[in-house]
Order: sequence, then structure tokens, then C-alpha cells
Amino acid sequence: MQVYHNIQEFKPLQNAVVTIGTFDGVHLGHRKIIARLQEVARQIGGETVILTFFPHPRMILHPEDQNLKLITTIEEKAELLAGLGIDHLIITPFSRDFSNLSAEEYIREILVNRIGTKKIVIGYDHRFGKDRSGGLAELLQFAPIYNYQVEEITEQDVNEVAVSSSRIRKAVLNGEVGLANQYLGYAFFITGKVIRGDQIGRTLGYPTANLFIEESYKLIPADGIYAVEIRAVSEERGAENQKGDRTLPNPNSPLPAPHTSHLKGMAYIGHRPTINGMTRNIEVNIFDFNQDIYNQTLQMSFHSFIRHDIKFAGLEELTEQLGRDKESVLAYFSS
Repeated sequence: MQVYHNIQEFKPLQNAVVTIGTFDGVHLGHRKIIARLQEVARQIGGETVILTFFPHPRMILHPEDQNLKLITTIEEKAELLAGLGIDHLIITPFSRDFSNLSAEEYIREILVNRIGTKKIVIGYDHRFGKDRSGGLAELLQFAPIYNYQVEEITEQDVNEVAVSSSRIRKAVLNGEVGLANQYLGYAFFITGKVIRGDQIGRTLGYPTANLFIEESYKLIPADGIYAVEIRAVSEERGAENQKGDRTLPNPNSPLPAPHTSHLKGMAYIGHRPTINGMTRNIEVNIFDFNQDIYNQTLQMSFHSFIRHDIKFAGLEELTEQLGRDKESVLAYFSS
């Protein structure tokens, strides 16, 4: 997959099959659109193009709203899309000027002149252009003028509930990672660098890797204990993605490389109330593992919520509970 961080980098194609959207989470609803995109491209001998935006439009249009958290960072989104076999990903810097394009300007200048669109596949109720004035009607209106075709994908339901990024965000924020994973079609994950902590877990017999998530907009699950899987991620991943390559293994990593078997563990998210902690921590106790991985980048997938974060009477009681938590995690993975 080729990745472009500005639409000016993109050279128009002869037969572009395009879809547009934020695609936060690349969930099952998105995947239905992408599958159809690829099917159409095969039928007409075209190349698949996804036009997405960063920052998220709400970050620019409503900067006062600090509550928006995204299921995937832009790097995670690119990794997921690359895994689906997309040919081209255009990450357009979203700005107020861009948001002021009229529906026709958006179609003419971006989709036709810049990309060379011949077929557009859009999701249910997709909106674009100034004040979200553009939609299926406008795309159909200008199709004969600019010589392209349009297809809309209807809304997809999972267990009789519509799949949406907002629904997934709510599930993750509530700690309902199992439900979120049903909507996503894969296990929700976070990506962070291992930093030094105060090593209290080590003194309790449960050493943890402390993860630092650089992107403040990244969605983090509710406080508590989780059954997780962990894999190493190449530290050069971002640069590789800019050149269009997929994530590659770090040859110096003592952890499994990407796309190989994952290590299992139990993750903790919270303020560590038993020791009157002041900051929110993200930690993981990796089972059957005892190597130095400071400064490595890990990807942690959440599979099951085990329990809420609570304050214990002391470290001895906490240690006993951690033993029960580990048994619960192991039981989950063995079931």
C-alpha cells in the first residue's frame, strides 16, 4: 500500500476506485465498504484509493471539545488498511480551508482532478463539503458532468445493532472490550513505548511494562484489569508507513515479531489507589517473560475485561488479588 500524507503528492490514476471517510477503527461496517471497493476495482481493472483525513474533522471544527477520542491513531489505521490490501491511502491534512470547499469544488478538484476517480463507493449517509452539504444526491448530480459512477453501501447491522465508530468508542470507554471487538472484527489495541515505572509490581512478584501512549487523542479503555496479548512493533514503523510499507519486525526485539504468535498477559489501567497513585497508568504483566524491553514499542490487544480497579487495604491484599486475576486471565485464554 502506498501512503500519501498530502493529496498534492498523489498523481492522478487512469482508473481510480475511491472511497472517502475517517474510517476510525476500520470496523466491520468499514470493511464491507472496502470489500466492495476492491470488488469493483477488480471488475474494471482499477486501483483502490481511500481518502481519509487527519486531524479528525471534529478536532479542527470543534477544538473546544476535548472529549473526542479515536479508536485508532493515524499509524494504526494505516496498518489496518495495509493489511486489507488497499492500493493507495491518501491522508489529507484537514483544515478550515478544506472544510469550506463546496460540494462541487470537492468533487471537481479533489476526487476528479487530483485523484482521477472513475468509480466512487461510499458508506451509508456519507457527507462532505462545506457544512456537510454534499452527499449521495450531489455525487449523483455531478456524475455525468465529471464522468464517474457512484455506488452507496447500505447500513450494516451486527446482532441487530448498527455498527458505528461512536458505538465502539462507548463500549471501550465502558470497559466492554468483548463487545467492541465484535463490532471491530478484531481485538481493540493500543500502541505505546515501554517507559520506566517505580517497579512496585516487581516487588509484588508481578513485574509490569509501563506503556506511554504518545497520542493524546487515542482511546483508552476503562480502568481495570484485562486479559491481553502483546507483540513488539518496529520502532521504524512510522517512517516505513510513509513509504507505503507494512509494519516490519524489529530484529533486536526479544518479543514476538508482528504477525507471529503473541505473548499473553494481564493489563492494568488506573490510578493505583492502593498506593494513593496520582497519575493514570497503563501497565502489563507479560506471562512467562523476563527480559529488558525498555524503550521498545509494544502493541497490546484487549480480549476480555476481568474486574474494575479498586482500593485494597494494603499490598498483601493486592498481591493476593493479582494472583486471582492471573488465574482468571489464564482461564479465559484456555477456554
